[in-house]
Amino acid sequence: MSFLNVKPGPSYGALDTDEQIMDREDQRLLYSAFAEEEQEQEDHGYDTDGNLSVPEEDEVQEGVRKIEAISRTWTQRALVVAYLSIFLMAFCTSLEGQTVSSLSAYATSSFSKHSLISTVLVVQNVVNAVIKPPMAKVADVFGRFEAFCVSIIIYILGYIQMAASTNVQTYASAQIFYSAGSTGLQILQQVFIADSSDLLNRAMFALLPELPFLGTVWIGPMIADAVLRHSSWRWGYGMWAIILPAAFLPLGLTLLLNQRKARRLNLIKPRQWKRSSWLDTLRNTWYDLDMFGLILLSSAVALILIPLTLAANAKDGWKNNNIVAMIVVGIFCLILLPGWETSKKLAPKPLLSLHLLKQRTVLAGCGLAFFYFMAFYFSVQPYLYSYLQVVQNFDVSSAGRVTQTFAFTSTIAAFCASILIKYTRRYRPYVTAGCVIYIGGLLSMLLYRTEGSSPAQILATQIIVGTGGGLLNVPVQLGVQASANHQEVAAATAMFLTSLEMGGAVGAAISGAVWTHSIPKKLRLYLPPESQKDAAEIYGKLTKALSYPMGSPTRLAINRAYQETMNNLLGLAIIAVIPLIPLSLLMKNYNLDKVSNCMAAPSRHLPLIEEAESRNEGKSDRSPSRTRARARSDSDRGHLRTE
Repeated sequence: MSFLNVKPGPSYGALDTDEQIMDREDQRLLYSAFAEEEQEQEDHGYDTDGNLSVPEEDEVQEGVRKIEAISRTWTQRALVVAYLSIFLMAFCTSLEGQTVSSLSAYATSSFSKHSLISTVLVVQNVVNAVIKPPMAKVADVFGRFEAFCVSIIIYILGYIQMAASTNVQTYASAQIFYSAGSTGLQILQQVFIADSSDLLNRAMFALLPELPFLGTVWIGPMIADAVLRHSSWRWGYGMWAIILPAAFLPLGLTLLLNQRKARRLNLIKPRQWKRSSWLDTLRNTWYDLDMFGLILLSSAVALILIPLTLAANAKDGWKNNNIVAMIVVGIFCLILLPGWETSKKLAPKPLLSLHLLKQRTVLAGCGLAFFYFMAFYFSVQPYLYSYLQVVQNFDVSSAGRVTQTFAFTSTIAAFCASILIKYTRRYRPYVTAGCVIYIGGLLSMLLYRTEGSSPAQILATQIIVGTGGGLLNVPVQLGVQASANHQEVAAATAMFLTSLEMGGAVGAAISGAVWTHSIPKKLRLYLPPESQKDAAEIYGKLTKALSYPMGSPTRLAINRAYQETMNNLLGLAIIAVIPLIPLSLLMKNYNLDKVSNCMAAPSRHLPLIEEAESRNEGKSDRSPSRTRARARSDSDRGHLRTE
């Protein structure tokens, strides 16, 4: 496909702009150079197994056209600024996550009602699961810069609303905005990294948003403490509405300035639908964003997962007709979704690129993400923290450190894996090794995370599971991206991350249902007669459970109820990870240096562009002969890549 609207021949007027930024000799050289580059991209549009295809011109959406045009104007300096901004945003979002987690108890305690909070957490999981595909779609339809701006605005609205909330309902709705904005930033950061890095380096760059966690996990609680001592929890939320946009500014300016440069060079064509009527614009946007597909996906996830939690807490449970009806409608939407998304007439530009699932690497990668994160929510989240305090008698800080060990260890393991991938040019061995270690870690948790185990044994189990998770996550995402051409990299990344969040949402819903069903039942069974009247309070309040001394009959009964329930959850986790090793072996072991779906690396023809612009502004005295020599020199050097 051609990004310059010209054809070879004696006339080059199609490249001329109103400012006449290039003379005809420059036009001939630039056309020849870009034609060579485009042919090179088409030649590499297929992977080593011949599965990748280059999309037709009319199949490439506007946002993808923009980033492919902007790729012609990237410089190494601009990419460095962009990646520094990515790191700054990741540092801010990581730091605020660690900070506000310590503020939420103070925020909710200032309201008179707390009953909606548990349901809001489930809704947040649903938002996390469904927001990634539409945000990737916005990036493909309108552009990366525009999608980043949308996410930042939603993020800011969420924090302003939380800071100004006066009741639990406002606070709860603000959490949904916050979740949508933060999850949108997560997918867009990964899409930008996929746009601007080759596959050998992508595993390392994909880890960039996770690296700040190594420091912020220790800094965040200190900031929260300082905010509470010197200000209020409201400022602890509101300050991020100022800090995050400032961190995004370098990346936003870099994308915007390079987009303007691409327009000056006529590399970005005018958007045709702008000249249409508002009705045509609305219809085109509806199809471009696949709004009905988004409605089906959101309805299916919400109406299936939320009732799992509601049924566990409702008095009549599954006998409630409303809960059953919600699940039936959710299943109907889930069945209808594939038919809608695969229909060229109903969804010409589908939200989910389900045809990618015909490739076994994508299908296996999404399955791996789903079962891996489901097992994580059975084994580590969300009840490990309470278990450590009650059964193991850890204090608050010790329990917090052990709980964070998984994320800390997995980040380090993923970084080591990304370096190995760069030099071995393969990713699948680390996926399989990660599956084996992850399963081994879960088995060790079942054996050694028991009452009476030493802190060293419990910490070791978390380190093993974290190491396995780190070897799994980033390499699997890399394999999924390697199976897609550049038009579908954003969609493939969204499908992987959506599968990850869906697994987490399903795991959280099931573990919540098991916990709320099992703990009260076991407490009534094991508590001594004198404590039976306090069973509901012991279940509902962690402080009440901790008030009984270790070794007392009541505490022994509480510990037994917690331990047996955690063992049940670990059993579900081990069942969930059974498919991991077979799925890892189904993924194709690509030779990554022979697969290319990156478009936004610095262009080797950038010196020609800059020279032509400079001559137009009267700032260059280079002769055509020197320009030709420069073109040959750049062609000999080969295509620059970010290393």
